[in-house]
Amino acid sequence: MPLNPRTLTQHTLLVRKPSLNLKSPAVIAGGVLLLLGGGVFADYWSAVPEDIERRFVGRSTCVDCHQKEAEAFRGSDHDLAMDHATDASVLGDFDNATFEHDGLINRMYRDGERFMIYTEGEDGEMQDFEVKYVFGFSPLQQYMVEFDRPADMPPTEVARVQVLRITWDTLKQKWFYLRPPDVAEKLEPDDPLHWTGVAQRWQTMCADCHSTNLKRNFDPDEQAYHTTFSEIDVSCEACHGPGSLHLELANSKSLFWDRRHGYGLAKLKGEDAEPQLQSCAPCHSRRGVLSEGFQGGDEFCDFYNLELLRDDTYFADGQIKDEVYVYGSFVQSKMYHKGIRCTDCHDPHSLKLKSPGNETCTSCHQHAAGKYDVPSHHHHVPGTAGAMCVNCHMPHRTYMDVDKRRDHSLRVPRPDLSVELGTPNACSSCHVKDQLASIDQQKKSGLLEYADWIEAAEQGDEQIAQAIQKTDQWCDDACEKWYGENRKQPKHFSEAIVAFRRGQPGAVEELLRVATRPEELTPVLARASALGELAASGVASVASKARKLVDDPDEHPIVRAAAINLLAGAPPDQVKRTLMRHLEDESRLVRTEAARLLVASGAYQTMSSSERVWVDKALVEVKDALMVASDRAGAHMGWAMLCEGRGRSQEAIDAYTTAIRTEPNMTGPRTNLASLLERVVQQTTPEQRPAILQRIGQLRNQELPLIARDAELAPENPGIQYRYGLALYLAGKMDQALEQLELAVELAPQVPDFRQARDLLLQRINQDQKSNRSAPPPAAGKSGGD
Repeated sequence: MPLNPRTLTQHTLLVRKPSLNLKSPAVIAGGVLLLLGGGVFADYWSAVPEDIERRFVGRSTCVDCHQKEAEAFRGSDHDLAMDHATDASVLGDFDNATFEHDGLINRMYRDGERFMIYTEGEDGEMQDFEVKYVFGFSPLQQYMVEFDRPADMPPTEVARVQVLRITWDTLKQKWFYLRPPDVAEKLEPDDPLHWTGVAQRWQTMCADCHSTNLKRNFDPDEQAYHTTFSEIDVSCEACHGPGSLHLELANSKSLFWDRRHGYGLAKLKGEDAEPQLQSCAPCHSRRGVLSEGFQGGDEFCDFYNLELLRDDTYFADGQIKDEVYVYGSFVQSKMYHKGIRCTDCHDPHSLKLKSPGNETCTSCHQHAAGKYDVPSHHHHVPGTAGAMCVNCHMPHRTYMDVDKRRDHSLRVPRPDLSVELGTPNACSSCHVKDQLASIDQQKKSGLLEYADWIEAAEQGDEQIAQAIQKTDQWCDDACEKWYGENRKQPKHFSEAIVAFRRGQPGAVEELLRVATRPEELTPVLARASALGELAASGVASVASKARKLVDDPDEHPIVRAAAINLLAGAPPDQVKRTLMRHLEDESRLVRTEAARLLVASGAYQTMSSSERVWVDKALVEVKDALMVASDRAGAHMGWAMLCEGRGRSQEAIDAYTTAIRTEPNMTGPRTNLASLLERVVQQTTPEQRPAILQRIGQLRNQELPLIARDAELAPENPGIQYRYGLALYLAGKMDQALEQLELAVELAPQVPDFRQARDLLLQRINQDQKSNRSAPPPAAGKSGGD
């Protein structure tokens, strides 16, 4: 029968609930698991602060746990990048060996434990110097001498170090003299290219990339170095970053690495190739420095400004010409755009290729059998040089006389572009020697490799130029025969660049199209270089395109920075409207370029006081970037010009004076300082003016022989010829000035400033001649002068 609800309720209330047995194994186990889980979670959740300072601890702390990597690293190019001069590290012959160059008889010998060299010093006298350090080991080794070291300098600091040009060829086991490119004559002791000059100074040219955690520490007031490094060579932390946090985490009792910092090192192994590539790039690229302190995993463009495809460092199609150190080439490549990284080909610790010969390439290019590493593809006999992938797709060029370096743009040879544009190609690099029979005998000894042929043709040798053209055509015809309708000849950015340099109609518009193409069609570096070509030529009709590129947050910083410079000729108010908001851009490269141009364009002078404060704040970053190279006059000169642009005359005068003191033989600072003093002299008291006017005259007189020297050394450089012409004008040498300005216009007819200066001077000369013809003759016995 049905239950009474009241009865049910009472019955329910009377039922005794089962009690929890806290001593049961299940409950105890559950509690233990809960506690363990909570402890494990707490262990995981606890984390090192985001802004913890990481310190360099040295590779000795790495070896115990990373013995395999340490063994691979031992003896690598990184391990032997630099060292103290010892019996173990010195490879050259110092057994009282002699070596002659330019009429100097040099001697390399031992003085007890010390390695010594008897050679020409900075005063022009033959002297004895101790070799303190060695640089590299293959295919050459260089030797370094320390200067200006005070007795009380701490042992952890290094004074000024100079790199000798007398160099050891480690393959041929002989001494050779490493001349600067295009300099055949003897270097005088006061030449910056002399081994004791600034261009051969370790701190200014080499140090950053041959030691770990290097701090230049140049004192401009003292004019002295206090350089330090944590390790003398390129060690673990140069790539992985400071190891203190990693060491702390590895030695902790935690079950986990850190949830914020991971292993406490740079993250170089993820799916994205960029962190690794950008960690290698600082030392494997030609670039300017925006800030010190780069560590593995940082954004390259926040610390460096990659050099564009300038005509003196790259060919128009992006192939290597001068030393550009790989990265600028690689980012042009299809490999880069497919996510390939350095360690796909190179072991990261030994730096050796992972596979021999063509296997380096075919380990990835495993297409249908017989597609690539066979005669039907390369059309050469297997096993010969012509059948090697790298000889067609990564041709080499020799630097430092003996160091062969391959072009990492990994391109398909394009002899058709060689025929059209005069650019090199890998096919001609081998086959041009087939033309040797047509070359005069006295020229043959200088044609050691393809680059020698190209340089001779560029210098006006018509016979060699014709031999190259004949070879290019032969190679182009062969490719047409081999590949026929399947031959790929896509549009290339070099066609627009060459057309622009030649001044062809429609070239500006075509170059703009190159600059605004998506990255999958044109590499970022080529797009930025197209903008750089337009900016350098002063093309003023592209400001609207520039604004769109600068304002696009999805655009690459290199392109945006190049676009900023296109605004140089725009009205100041337009520059201000476009760039003020970019003073706080995420990219340091964009921020600093914006700040520079706001001053250089004159926009700063149109600003309110609050706007100027904003720009001044941004310029602190610019000054920091310049002062990374405070041991170079150019750094102080650059800051002086920014001070001038803001009306800070005394600060500019001080900076120009420091530039002159830092590099007394450099042209530029004296001219700029003299011009500045001419502008401010009227603001001084009558008592001060004679001394200032005298100083202006001294500066002009000191500058003229320096710039004359530069003009003689670089006769093909239009900018130097232009500046020499202006200096001659200021010295009152009108006819000579006109001759130099005419030369500048001839060398660079597309630069409007050169033409304008020439035309104005010609007008001035004509006016003076008319005045002289109409003036009455001087009175008898009186001078015709003032």
